[in-house]
Amino acid sequence: QVQPVESGGGLVQPGGSLRLSCAASSSIFSLHVMGWYRQTPGKQRELVASITSSGSTNYADSVKGRFTISRDNAKNTVYLQMNSLKPEDTAVYYCNKVSSSNWLWGQGTQVTVSS
Repeated sequence: QVQPVESGGGLVQPGGSLRLSCAASSSIFSLHVMGWYRQTPGKQRELVASITSSGSTNYADSVKGRFTISRDNAKNTVYLQMNSLKPEDTAVYYCNKVSSSNWLWGQGTQVTVSS
């Protein structure tokens, strides 16, 4: 079973930036649509950005223009560059394939935006 490993979270002030990374040991990683999700206590996990195998991207309205998703298929890694962070971006961030049959969920990485 594939279980992604997320990293790069932390505490940042409003307006700051963070870059998240996610590695997944799938032999066909490059074929999957990959996504970054986030979850806050008491709320459902939401998809905030996705990227196809060819590099086409899609974003939730709440992060459009501030977040950039990218991938390095040679390293089986997907990234999320987060700029102009807001307190409402505070959440645990996860990556997974965008599919009706997700991989196991990793532990995620905590992002806290606060002054």
